[in-house]
Amino acid sequence: MTTTEETPEQETASAAEPRPSLLRRLLHSRTARAVTASAVAGALLGAGVVAWRTDTLPLLKADACWDSLDDATLSALFGDRRIEAEEQELRRDPQTASRSYGQCRVTSFDDRSTGRRQAVIRVHYLDGHYGEDSRRWPEEFLSARMVGLGEGLPGMVSPNRAWLAVPQQCTGRPKDGDASLVVDVALGEHDFDSEGPHDREDREALARTVVAATNGVIRELGCTGTYRAPRDLAPLPQRTSVRPGDFCGVDGLALPAAHRKNLTWVREGGGDGAVARVCEAGYGSLGTHVRMMTLVDPGITEIFGKETLDGVRFHADGNSGYGSAGLMRAVYGANCQTGRVIFLMEQTRSYENDPRIVADLMPAYVAAEAERIGCGRLKIELPRA
Repeated sequence: MTTTEETPEQETASAAEPRPSLLRRLLHSRTARAVTASAVAGALLGAGVVAWRTDTLPLLKADACWDSLDDATLSALFGDRRIEAEEQELRRDPQTASRSYGQCRVTSFDDRSTGRRQAVIRVHYLDGHYGEDSRRWPEEFLSARMVGLGEGLPGMVSPNRAWLAVPQQCTGRPKDGDASLVVDVALGEHDFDSEGPHDREDREALARTVVAATNGVIRELGCTGTYRAPRDLAPLPQRTSVRPGDFCGVDGLALPAAHRKNLTWVREGGGDGAVARVCEAGYGSLGTHVRMMTLVDPGITEIFGKETLDGVRFHADGNSGYGSAGLMRAVYGANCQTGRVIFLMEQTRSYENDPRIVADLMPAYVAAEAERIGCGRLKIELPRA
């Protein structure tokens, strides 16, 4: 956890943050908040639904989504519109194995009460035991349009998706197979291949939102400390033409000639310092055909643990890791000096004659990426049907 005052390694809120005002302390009290809400006419529109207008706020109110999203954050994300927030109390179901703590949904409306924009903020543990988060969540929240939030912030952001892990100081030391507790924000539909004129502004607003929401969650869970505000983000990842001898920006990774007519562009996200390095490649306007990913964050690599055991197993020479491969997807978990690392490659759609790019390219990709991140020499050979 970090604050704006101390070094990233040892920052805590208790040492750097001023004592909250009386009003803020009252608003953190659920009893005081209930009394205040009943006293402000029109503040409650229904059970669990509170309306904000970014230019005319009630005198006494808690900020939206666990007292985390202040006026400036809401304005940056939704503009000058009426806003409604539906907030669930953060609580796990004690009778089930539910990984969800709850969510907050914020919607903006125009003057005719027509919904204009909606953000859904979820608080949930990623699934490190049953593999349910190894497919859809990475597709949305580990895409090549995302970049790291910056040093000390274990998360990523794009113009319409963002996530941040709650620190282990709050959740406790994970057991084998445990993945991170994350706060993720979805803004609108998931379509990473559409670029808009407001991508930069939306991305900056989402970065502020996910950090503010996570700090609210940390307080709600009874923990101390805060994450610092995000600083300068890396440039927006853009599509570029394929360089066959340096595919996806990986030194020494050559794209075999058989695949060059089917892959004309690449987009590289994440990068050094981020929890993941992601590259997507495709043809024309048809969307992503191939995705390659290197994950170094232990709380995220765990979501692929089960998958490395499924399918046709394979190992690497000189490494105690293991992986599994199918026709269009392969995952390998390596044991490196820095901890467990996941290398993943998938063909998201088949193209002419189905040339098996995963089997052709995965060994070279793992070897090159392992060398880059300091895992040493990894030589794998995928089984071929």
